[in-house]
Amino acid sequence: MIYVEDQLVKVNGVVLPGLVKSIEVKESAQIDEQEVEGSAAKPKQAVGYEDAKITVELILDDTPSRTKYEALAAVRAIFRKPGQTVPQPIPIVSEDTAKHGIDKVLFKGFSHKAEAKKEQITVSLEFWEYIPQTIKASKAGSSSSKSSGSSSGGTSSSGLSADYTNYLETSRGSSPVARDTMSGVASAAVGMVAKMLPE
Repeated sequence: MIYVEDQLVKVNGVVLPGLVKSIEVKESAQIDEQEVEGSAAKPKQAVGYEDAKITVELILDDTPSRTKYEALAAVRAIFRKPGQTVPQPIPIVSEDTAKHGIDKVLFKGFSHKAEAKKEQITVSLEFWEYIPQTIKASKAGSSSSKSSGSSSGGTSSSGLSADYTNYLETSRGSSPVARDTMSGVASAAVGMVAKMLPE
């Protein structure tokens, strides 16, 4: 048998070794079913789309350049690099996935099967489409500060009412604890200076 490796699928910059037996891309919608009391029919409500799932089956065999187990190790290195603890989004290049608009995936599953009477290894790869989530930031408390200040006669640029801003700007003195602490510090400083002066 003449064994020629395919060049059909590239994942994370690495061409998948072996023969691509099959590639399946599955897209589906998210549909919720509602239960209505007294009705046998369940109304259905479409709520969005699920991430696409890609399944690739490979056949690995010995070639002049490497063994089937070396090819299997190359596939596993794409799935999980040494020291990697969390799967990362990786690019995928394939005509079949490109037709579905998929260019980044998460490597979801990896398995292989070796049969006793066959010299080949069958490998199954599962990928899930990766769609990055964008989170919009908003200012917190902007509406509450406006509503709380509006009841007492206008607000300043800091969001405080005009009456409260005037109260803060007046000289209100200091607390007894702060006054005693400051006077103690001042008297200690005067004592230190007096010790440094010649008698």
